Amino acid sequence: MSVKNEIMLITYADSMGKNLKELNEVLETHFKGAVSGVHLLPFYPSSADRGFAPMTYQEVDPSFGTWKDVEVIARNYDTMYDFMINHISKSSAYFQDFVEKKDDSAYADLFIQYKDFWPNGEPTQEDVDKIYKRKPRAPYIDVTFKDGSSEKVWCTFDEEQIDLNVYHERTKQFMKDNLEFLAKRGASIIRLDAFAYATKKPGTDCFFLEPDTWEMLDEIQEILEPLGCDILPEIHEHYTIQLKLAERGYWVYDFALPMLVLHALYSGRTDRLSHWLKIAPRKSFTTLDTHDGIGVVDVADLMTQEEIESTRDDLFTKGANVKRVYNTMEYNNLDIYQLNCTYYSALGDNDQAYVLARALQFFAPGIPQVYYVGLLAGKNDLELLEETKVGRNINRHYYTKEEIADEMKRPVIDRLMNLMKFRNQYKAFDGEVEIKDDPDNHVLEMTRTTGKLKTMLTANLATHDFTIRYLDEKTGEMQELSV
Repeated sequence: MSVKNEIMLITYADSMGKNLKELNEVLETHFKGAVSGVHLLPFYPSSADRGFAPMTYQEVDPSFGTWKDVEVIARNYDTMYDFMINHISKSSAYFQDFVEKKDDSAYADLFIQYKDFWPNGEPTQEDVDKIYKRKPRAPYIDVTFKDGSSEKVWCTFDEEQIDLNVYHERTKQFMKDNLEFLAKRGASIIRLDAFAYATKKPGTDCFFLEPDTWEMLDEIQEILEPLGCDILPEIHEHYTIQLKLAERGYWVYDFALPMLVLHALYSGRTDRLSHWLKIAPRKSFTTLDTHDGIGVVDVADLMTQEEIESTRDDLFTKGANVKRVYNTMEYNNLDIYQLNCTYYSALGDNDQAYVLARALQFFAPGIPQVYYVGLLAGKNDLELLEETKVGRNINRHYYTKEEIADEMKRPVIDRLMNLMKFRNQYKAFDGEVEIKDDPDNHVLEMTRTTGKLKTMLTANLATHDFTIRYLDEKTGEMQELSV
């Protein structure tokens, strides 16, 4: 395993301090022992979507720093970098050369023109209806070339994110060159963003096609394995897809956990969370919060539709300063799959509930990832939300070094740091996990065991009281962790 089973931070290059140098300074000053890995969200030059419309992977956005700054972090921490396997920026040199020279461009084969993709040059309405879409439109943009001609080019997401033709040898070489480059620049693991949208064939839903997806992932794994770099395919969908990925030995995300933990802490019920913890993939990265919202689609059939709606309602009534309108077009968000709110505010800015939520995450199977706003128990940033009118920005506060120093004085952060350091240092978390629950008394018990080492979380999901006990290696007796 190229990544340690210890807590990994998720952060933008300019969210904990104004650049990569300051981020490293913050990590070294405040989070030694609490964080051993860093998922650096896209730090490449980009034209949209806060880094997810990369123009190149060979450069670091100058406003963030240089490759040297990235590599300093990579020397001290396990690092995760992003590779947008589905798309590249419309403003990239690749696409602009295509616009300039059309089919004569050396990069023309990177992109998917409707005239070449569909048997009759255009999809039927039945074809369009069948496509798994994130927006209520056919997935294309009209591109006007320098010669004055116009063609439809496949575009699943934002108009600055042009889809790549992953079947063509030219694209495969592009992927190989860039993946090898990132691995040699310090990546311990590469997150494959939106990978399930990359496989496309006429007459299908163009989403997670089999066996195409497996062939693509296997090819990428073959490129990176000799370089000691893993891959993490990223997908928000039905939990059974995560199980499929896990069966084939791939790392997966546990995106079901955030809603299940909220449901448990809102309702006091143990059953839904307990069931998932028993069947969840063990080779996983767990989350409660990310740079996107709190996933809803991921818990379909792990919770009933009524339970999902009830948890959503509870978020808006029990959460702090979060409103339904933040998830509407008024705030440039119609994504029914996610809810916009910090996890701390989703729990009503309640320290006890929040620390318990993290304890549940840290005892769950998998490697915990903690988003930077969650690391600082951040409240909803209504000022940034209103300034930008972008729903997701409620959970994307920009912290200065000085702010972080002040946040570290809060009792909830002290409790969180104690818990994180214990999770990283106590080796029982490398072993088995056992789940027991007492539904009548709202009690969930999670035990982690390796050899003689043992630690146990006993939590009352209704009152949010909990204890953590562990076997002291020196005395051979069970002790209670102060948290």
